[in-house]
This record gives sequence, structure tokens and C-alpha cells, in this order.
Amino acid sequence: MNCQDYLDLIRSEYGLISVLSQKNGAVVLRMRHIASGKDMIVRRYDVPVPAYQAIQSVLHRHLPEIYDCIMCEDGQIVLEEYVEGISVSQVLESGKYTYRGAKTVMIGLCKAVQTLHGMDIIHRDIKPENILISKDGTVKLIDLNASRKPSACKKQDTVILGTIGYAPPEQYGVGQSDRRADIYAMGVLLNVMLTGEHPSHRLARGKAGRIIKKCTLIDPNSRFSSVQKLMQAL
Repeated sequence: MNCQDYLDLIRSEYGLISVLSQKNGAVVLRMRHIASGKDMIVRRYDVPVPAYQAIQSVLHRHLPEIYDCIMCEDGQIVLEEYVEGISVSQVLESGKYTYRGAKTVMIGLCKAVQTLHGMDIIHRDIKPENILISKDGTVKLIDLNASRKPSACKKQDTVILGTIGYAPPEQYGVGQSDRRADIYAMGVLLNVMLTGEHPSHRLARGKAGRIIKKCTLIDPNSRFSSVQKLMQAL
């Protein structure tokens, strides 16, 4: 069965609410169950994203639940929990975070990333748009489209994905990205939450600034070596 045939089957029970994104061979849809009114995220990928299959059996407070992963002849369909809430990006449209508020988001994010890293998955696209705050205040890290597993036999990334400003130098062909690429992005994110700017333009003050500076050092070996150590510093 190809992806379109499977989507047609889904549409027999679900109605399309909106197309959330459509780029880089990926389509993300919000669909609603006709009978129950419950929403679901449906992701279609031309090139399968193995991380979704890996986390399908994982129920984690700070990651969306993956209901199913279907391998098709021409790609992959992922059925994912719809998280009702607001993104960090939307919060930033109306103002900046206090350190206390930013720390709460960062701790939840650290717990999600720590779980991914424990499964040898690097997210590689941590940014305000990919962090949701649900109605009950739970932090959720979404969108594994750019994720990958590090390879001992590769000196650099073969597929360049990520968001400019949040991705470290090694993610653009300088070297192979590993867990410390996510730590770099988390440092940039913390700075943006506190100042509204990239740390290269304006660094947050005090303890937060020192944490951000260490996260975003050019040499990956000089950054926090693990998310656990970043969480302890926070």
C-alpha cells in the first residue's frame, strides 16, 4: 500500500482540519475523528524517519504519544497525539520569559532530550516552534523530522537539516553532529527566551548567560557533555 492509499483509509474516519506544514518531503496534517471529535496529527514522509518507530513504544510526559507508524511503498505515515496548547514561539510573540519561567520549560525539554539521547537519537531541530506547552502546563518536544543516529564511520553529516541560528557548525558539514548539537540548540533557545535575540547578538546576563555561553561554544568538546549536566547547571 502506498501513502496516499493509507491516507484515504484514514479519511474514512477522520476529517481534515488543517495542513500544518508541507516542506522537505514531509506533510503534517491535523485531522479530527468524525465520531468522537478527537484530534490527531498525521505525518507523511517521503523518506522514513526511524526515530518515530523507536519512540512508538515510549510513553513520556514530555514527548507526544505515537499511536502508530506505517511503512508504505513510498514512505512513512505517523499517527501522533495532538497536543492542545501554545508553542514557545507563540509565547515569545507577546514578550520574553523570566529566568524562572524559562527554566521550567528547559527542565521539561531536558527530560525529553535525555530520553531521546538514551535511545541514541539526536533531535537536531530544537527551536521555539517545536516546543509546545499543553493546557495543563506540560512541556512537549515535537517534530523528529531532522533527527538521526550518530554513526562511528562518518566524519560529517550527510544530510544537512536543522534551523539556521539554532543548529551548531558541525550540523552544516564541519563535522558529524552528536548529542552536543542538541545542547548547542538548547543554549540558543534559552537565550532567545530570555532576551529575544541570538546569543551572538546579545547574551543573557548572570548565571543564565554563563550556561548559554558554555552550551554554544564552537568546539563541541567544550560544551556540556550531557543533558544531565546542563539540567544540573540550570
